[in-house]
Amino acid sequence: MSISKGNKPALILIDIQKGFDNLEYWGGQRNNPNAEKNASELLKIWRENNLPIFHIKHCSSIPTSLLNETNEGNEFKDVVKPIDGETIIKKNVNSAFIGTSLKEQLDNAKISKLVIVGLTTDHCVSTTTRMAGNFGFETFLVSDATATFNKKGIDGQNFSAELIHETALASLNNEFASIVTTEFIKQNISI
Repeated sequence: MSISKGNKPALILIDIQKGFDNLEYWGGQRNNPNAEKNASELLKIWRENNLPIFHIKHCSSIPTSLLNETNEGNEFKDVVKPIDGETIIKKNVNSAFIGTSLKEQLDNAKISKLVIVGLTTDHCVSTTTRMAGNFGFETFLVSDATATFNKKGIDGQNFSAELIHETALASLNNEFASIVTTEFIKQNISI
């Protein structure tokens, strides 16, 4: 399993936005504190090698959401802030493919391999990854460049962010995507 420049793999950065810095708003606990740093390392490699980059931004339709366009939480985090020429795709649902031009842009560029990073593992990352797999893209989801928050169960039980993250990855692995690490990508990308 390798990723070569000739395959034009696209790096898909999902919802790495400032609003996710407010832990209390999202549930009080988060896993994978280095997710953004790892995503930025991959972004640097993609930039250095002039590979396709797609920044996905969640623009909530709920006015009070930290991810609504009227709130500064909607902005990308500085560590992965897009630069001129990089594609930004706005969405308002969990999948980066619904109501956007992402699939069309990938198809037009003849891109068949995707490397996905971002927030949050069990919501927008998972939904986008599932659709990518269903569309036939060879998809790599980077486990340590994604993160999520703890969740309340239907009976009020508290599930840790790490448990939510791990079960989301387990349900995607080998069916919708190959679950890999930042180090794996760095070791196996042939430029």
